[in-house]
Amino acid sequence: MVMVRENDTITPVAQQPVFTTNAIEVIELRRSYRKRKGWFRSGESVEAVRGISFAVPQGTIFGMLGPNGSGKTTTIKMLSTLLLPTSGVARIGGHDVVSNEMSVRRQLGVLFGGDRGLYNQLSARENLRYFGRLYGLDTQAIRRRSDEMLERVQLSDRADERVESFSRGMKQRLHVAKTLLHEPEVVILDEPSIGLDPGAQIELRQLISQLIPRYTVLLATHDMHEADVLCRELAILDRGEIVAMGSPAQLKNSIDAQRGIRLTLNETLLDADRQGAMVRLWDLPTVSRVVPSIDDAGTTVFTLRCEDSSVALDGALALLRPLGLSVRSIDIREPTLEDVFLQSTGRQFDADTAT
Repeated sequence: MVMVRENDTITPVAQQPVFTTNAIEVIELRRSYRKRKGWFRSGESVEAVRGISFAVPQGTIFGMLGPNGSGKTTTIKMLSTLLLPTSGVARIGGHDVVSNEMSVRRQLGVLFGGDRGLYNQLSARENLRYFGRLYGLDTQAIRRRSDEMLERVQLSDRADERVESFSRGMKQRLHVAKTLLHEPEVVILDEPSIGLDPGAQIELRQLISQLIPRYTVLLATHDMHEADVLCRELAILDRGEIVAMGSPAQLKNSIDAQRGIRLTLNETLLDADRQGAMVRLWDLPTVSRVVPSIDDAGTTVFTLRCEDSSVALDGALALLRPLGLSVRSIDIREPTLEDVFLQSTGRQFDADTAT
């Protein structure tokens, strides 16, 4: 429900979010700017976003994955009405971000990466009270929503402590609470886990995964693991363009990348036995190549190239067991999102690349 502020109270209005089947729609969106040279802008034009299109169904997490300078943050600023598009169309809940920006802002919660956006001298509860006023919530709504959000981000026991005493991970969880305080329909997260230690990253990802299906989430990240585990669909961006789009599984299955299994045995086989096992492994379904070797400990290793690692692994284990051979370790090589980026762009993914 869309709300407007009237004398510090929240009043429903007749206008409702005009959701189609998609919460976010982007069609041929572009943003150009002129480079600065000293105090002045030069005549050279740079296209930061180059005609991208995508749609985000309601109640899902959609990812924008790309290195720094790929156009993620520029896209987010256009969707959140902070930048005007040069051309193209973008809608949030059916509302155009240019012609109906106030309706768009009522439906959005936006979290930008980094440390800014909280007041360190205030407590967590005082921060939420302050931002609740900015969102137009009344006193009762602020109290109720603050308690709900502090509980959701597991900060209830630290609610009255100054934010300056919080760890980086706690501050980021408070950022999430602030972003959800006014109950937006769509949540945009720009590099939410940047600068966090691994433990805090795991906690934050668990929190983000729990936002659906209540919220629709647009996640911009350069963390491939984060995109892989959180997103139902994602667009891979490079230099302002979408170079690949689909679910993580679809993207990884669409490329020509080697799948492989490395089986390290507990035994060292004689040449004849090793050759016999190799021939039998080669006959397994989906296996296209078998390479035998000896590791540093002197035990036998078989590396299998295959089209389906799960089928090949089941067959290999079933074959080796009757031969009296046991496996010490198994390493499976599957295509990654980095492989997708490499095949889509012809270069390695570098999170720090800027254009």
